[in-house]
Amino acid sequence: MAQTLLMPKATAIWLVDNTALSFDQIAQFCKLHPLEVKAIADGEAAQGIKGLDPISTGQLSRDEIARAEANPNHKLKLSEPKVRVPESKRRGPRYTPVSKRQDRPNAILWLVRNHPELKDAQISRLVGTTKSTIEQIRERTHWNSANLAPMDPVTLGLCSQIDLDMEVEKASKGRPLPTAAELGATLQSAQETERLTPSYEREEEKEKEIDADAVFRKLSSLRSAPKDEDDDQH
Repeated sequence: MAQTLLMPKATAIWLVDNTALSFDQIAQFCKLHPLEVKAIADGEAAQGIKGLDPISTGQLSRDEIARAEANPNHKLKLSEPKVRVPESKRRGPRYTPVSKRQDRPNAILWLVRNHPELKDAQISRLVGTTKSTIEQIRERTHWNSANLAPMDPVTLGLCSQIDLDMEVEKASKGRPLPTAAELGATLQSAQETERLTPSYEREEEKEKEIDADAVFRKLSSLRSAPKDEDDDQH
C-alpha cells in the first residue's frame, strides 16, 4: 500500500515555520505547487489552518529534515510506518458455502415476499445469487418452485441482520410515501366533519325543546283554571 502524507497543507505550514527547507523541497514533499508554498509563507494562503508536525506523526524524522536543509537538492522521503495496515480486500460476489447453497432459493423467496422493495442487485449481494435465478423464483418458473419454502436468510446464515437492514433502508429511501388508500384509512373529509354535531349537543337541544313545550302547556293550564272557576260561580 502506497504511503500518503496526512494533511499536506498543514504539514507545509509547519515546515515553512519551523525549518530552513526550500519552497521546492516542501512542495515536492507535500505534493503542492511551489507558488502555493510561497503564498503560505507570505500569509496569502491556508490562513486559519494550524500547522501539523510531521515528526510527531511519525511521517518525517529530524535526521531527514537536517539532510534536506544541508542539501537543497535532497528530496524528503516519508518515514517507514511503525504499524502496517493491511490492504482492504476488494468486495466481490458473496461466497456461499456449499452446505448452504441449497437454502438460497428459499432465502430468495423470503426476500421477494417480505421485501418487494429490494432490487435484484441487492438480493444478489445479500445471498450471493444471480439475477436469472431471482427472476425464475419471482415468476415461479424455477425448476424446484413446488418445493420451495420462504426462509429468513439471516436465520440460514446467508447474510447478517445488519446487511439486510442496510439494503432495506437503501431501497426504502426512493419509495414514495404510502397513500391513505394503501394504509386502509377511512378518514372523513373536513367538510363532512364540520357538518357533524356532537351527540351530547343534540341530546341537550332535544331536552331543551321538551322542556319548553312542557312549560308552555303548564302556563296555558294555569291561565285556563281561574276562568273555569268564574264560570262555575255564575
